[in-house]
Amino acid sequence: MRNHFDVIIIGAGPSGLSAAARASEQKLSYLVLEAAEAAANTIRNYQRRKLVMAEPRGLPLRSPLPFAASLRESVLDAWESLIENYQINIRYSAKVVAISREGEADKKGARGKLEPLKVELSDGDAFTADNVILAIGVQGNLRKLEIPGGDLPQIQYQLDDPEAYQNETIVVIGGGDTGVENALALTGRNQVIVLNRAEDFSNCKESNLTQLTEARQRGALDWLLETRPQSIEQNSKGEFPITLFADTPKGVERIPCHRIIARLGALPSRPLLESFGVAFPTADLAALPVLSSRYESNVPGLYIIGALAGYPLIKQGINQGYEVIEHILGNPVEAADTALLREKFSSFCSDRGIEDVLDKIQRSVPLLRLLNSLQLRELILESNILQPAPADIIFERNDYSTSFFFVIEGELEMLIDEDDIPDDTFKSGEFFGEMGLLSGRRRIATVRAKTHCALIETPRRVILKLINSVQAMRRTLDEVAIKRIVHASIGLSLSEDDLNDLASHAIIKQYAAGEELFHEGDEADGLYLIRRGSVTVSRMMTGREVVLFYVAAGNYVGEMSLISGEPRYATVRAAIATEAILIDVARMQGIIARNPEVRASLDARYLQHLQEQEKRQQLETSSESGSSFANQTTQSSLISFLIQQGVGEATDVLLIDESLCVRCNHCEQACADTHGGATRLDRDTGPIYANIRVPTSCRHCEHPHCMKDCPPDAIHRAPHGEVYIDDSCIGCGNCQQNCPYDVIQMAVIQDQPEQSLWQMLLGIQPKQVASTNNTKVAVKCDMCKDIADGPVCVRACPVGAALRVNPEELLGYASNNAANSADEHNLLGLDDA
Repeated sequence: MRNHFDVIIIGAGPSGLSAAARASEQKLSYLVLEAAEAAANTIRNYQRRKLVMAEPRGLPLRSPLPFAASLRESVLDAWESLIENYQINIRYSAKVVAISREGEADKKGARGKLEPLKVELSDGDAFTADNVILAIGVQGNLRKLEIPGGDLPQIQYQLDDPEAYQNETIVVIGGGDTGVENALALTGRNQVIVLNRAEDFSNCKESNLTQLTEARQRGALDWLLETRPQSIEQNSKGEFPITLFADTPKGVERIPCHRIIARLGALPSRPLLESFGVAFPTADLAALPVLSSRYESNVPGLYIIGALAGYPLIKQGINQGYEVIEHILGNPVEAADTALLREKFSSFCSDRGIEDVLDKIQRSVPLLRLLNSLQLRELILESNILQPAPADIIFERNDYSTSFFFVIEGELEMLIDEDDIPDDTFKSGEFFGEMGLLSGRRRIATVRAKTHCALIETPRRVILKLINSVQAMRRTLDEVAIKRIVHASIGLSLSEDDLNDLASHAIIKQYAAGEELFHEGDEADGLYLIRRGSVTVSRMMTGREVVLFYVAAGNYVGEMSLISGEPRYATVRAAIATEAILIDVARMQGIIARNPEVRASLDARYLQHLQEQEKRQQLETSSESGSSFANQTTQSSLISFLIQQGVGEATDVLLIDESLCVRCNHCEQACADTHGGATRLDRDTGPIYANIRVPTSCRHCEHPHCMKDCPPDAIHRAPHGEVYIDDSCIGCGNCQQNCPYDVIQMAVIQDQPEQSLWQMLLGIQPKQVASTNNTKVAVKCDMCKDIADGPVCVRACPVGAALRVNPEELLGYASNNAANSADEHNLLGLDDA
C-alpha cells in the first residue's frame, strides 16, 4: 500500500471532494481521509428533503464537482456519482490525530525541498505527503446552550426529520440559515417560535429571509428578536414538559414548550489545529487561523479551506478546493470576486494588484487585521471607498447617519463644540463613527478632512454582523468606544493613561426595559455612561415615585453620589433596552482627584441637581404647595406615560393636546393631500393620558423596527433623522408587522399632479407620484422631510393642538403641560373642592 502522496486531503465534504476531483484531473497522487463512514457527512445530517442553496448566486463555480440548488438527496446522489466516476481515493473511518514534520520545520531534503508532512491516524496508521489540505469543517464541534437546564432531554442540536414532530410547540434558537431552515421545515404541523439574539436576520440568506417573513405573515411561526435564552425549567405537570425563560427587550418572558432546537453554530477545533502547529491571530476561541491568500497556513505545505477557514458557504468551499490544487501546482488562479474588487478600487491604488491593495488596507488599519481574507473582501465589496479633500465634511454634528469609517490614509478632525476648534484627530489606521453606530442617535460631533484622505465607509449592518462574529473585533471596538464616550462625556482634559485605565476596567452592562441601573438609597458603585437606549430618573415623594427627568444615550447618571459620598438620591431605570458603561467608584474618584476640570464639571452638575432637589423638597413641605406638588406629580405621570408609548426610543413624536383640538381633521387632510392621497396619521386613535394623545403616527425610532427585514432595502434614515420609505417598496408588509406601534399601513398611492387646497394654503408644490397600478405599498410618516417649513400636520392645525416633540424636550414639555393644566384647574376653582 502506498504511504506517500503529493497531496493528502483531510475531510470529504464539498471542499475536500472538490480538491480530490481536481487533483485527480491533474494526475496528482492523493488520498482523502474521512473520519465518518461516508462522504459529505454534514450534508447527510441536514434535515430530510432540505433545499440546499447555491449561494452566492453570482459566484461562478470552478470545479468538476457538480453543484446546483437542489434537495439534499439530489446533491448527495450527484456527489456519490462523481466519487464513483472519478474513482476518488477515499479512506473512511480515518480520524486524523496528528500532523507534523519530522525534524526541524525548515529542514530540507537532498533536493532542497521541505521534508514531507506526516499524518497520523487514531488506529496507528501513518502517511506522508508534500502537501496536506485540511477541509474538515466545523460541524463536529457544535456550540451548546450553557445555561441552567441546557442539558435537559428536550434540548436538541440537530433536526433530522421535521415530519417526525406533530402538534408541538417548538422553540428554535438561532437566527442563522440553519435555524431558519429548521423553523420553516417544522411549520404547518407545529407552533414554532424563533429566538434570535440579533436585532434582525442579517446572517440569513435572502431566500431564507423571504420565506421566513412570508411564514410569519401567514401566522405559521413567530419570532422574538434581541432575545437570549436565560434558563430552562422542567415542568412536573401540564401540557408542556419544559419552560424557557428568555431575556427580551421587554423583560423576561416565559415560553412553555415541548422541545427546544438550538442551532448556535460551531467553533473550529482550535486545540487540534494548534497541535498541528497552526497559528491564530488572537487568543479568542472563535478566531480563524492565519492563512495566506493561497489558503496556506503558517505551517509550510499545510492548507486550510472551507468552513474551518471561515468560508461557510458550499459554493465557496467547492471553489477553494479547485483553487488550492492550482496553488499547489503553481498555476495562476484569480479569485472569483476579483473583478468586482478591481472595479471598487478603480480610483484608489489602481496601479496595484488586488491582493496588494487588500494587503495595504490591512497593514494600514489594525482593526482589519482581525479579519481573514474572505471577511475583508466581503467588507470591501459592501463598502464605499471615499477620497475626501482637505476641509471636506464627512458628517456633521446632529446628523443621523450610521456609517462606520476606517482611515486608510490621511488625517481628519473631530469638532464636538461649535467653536470650530478641533477637539481630536483621526489618523491613518484609526476608525470613527462607532458612537452613532451603537447608539442610533445623532452624531455628537462634526468630522472633516484635514488632509487628503482615503476612507472605507461601511454600512451599519455590515459592521454589526462582523462584530457579532469576530469577538476580538467587538472587544477592540468596545475599548475604543469606551475611551471616546468617556472623553466626550466627562473630560476632554483626561490623559491617555487615564483613558486607557478607564477603558480597560470599565464594565459594559445591558438592561431590559424597566430594569433598574441603581435604586434610591443604594451605595454608589460608580458612574454610568449611557451608550445606547435611555433611562428615567425618579424619586419617592409623599409616598409615590415621581419621574424627575429623562436621560438619553450620550449622557451619564450617578455623579451626585460620587461627589457627595452619600447614597443614591434617585432611582434610575431603563426606559427601553439600554446599554451602559459602568466606571467603578474608586477609579472615578481617582479621576476626579487628579483632574480639576472634570471635578469642576461634575460639581456644577451636582449643584444644579441640588438646587432642583431643594425646590422639590420645598414643594413637599410647604403648606401652600399642594397644587404645585400635584403639578409635579402630573408632570411625572405624563413622562411615564410617554415613555410607555415608545417615546423613550423615539427621535421625534407627534402629540395632540385634546384640550385644544377642535376635531377639524385638518392635520389628517393636509397629510393625505401632501402624500399621494394616503394620510400618515390617525388623529382619533392612539393612547391618551389626561389631555395628551399620542396619535397613530411614526415615532422615527432611534433603532427603527421597520428597517429590519426589508427585502429591497427601501427604508432609510435621512440626515436629519426622518425615517422614510422610498419608491423601491415591493409591498411585502414586513415593516408593518415589525412596527410595534402600528403606524405603517399598506395603501395605494394615487397620481396627484394637481395642487390640493392644503398644498396651496401651505405653499407646497405637488409631488409627482408614480402610479402603482393599484398595488399597495407601505406608507408612513416621513416628517415631510422634503418640505422646507416642516411637517404639514403641525402647520395645518388652526389652534396649535398638534406639535412634535423629541425626547430631549420631553421634560420641558411635560413641565409646561402640567403647569398649564394646573392653571386651568385653579381657574375652575377645583382646588377648593
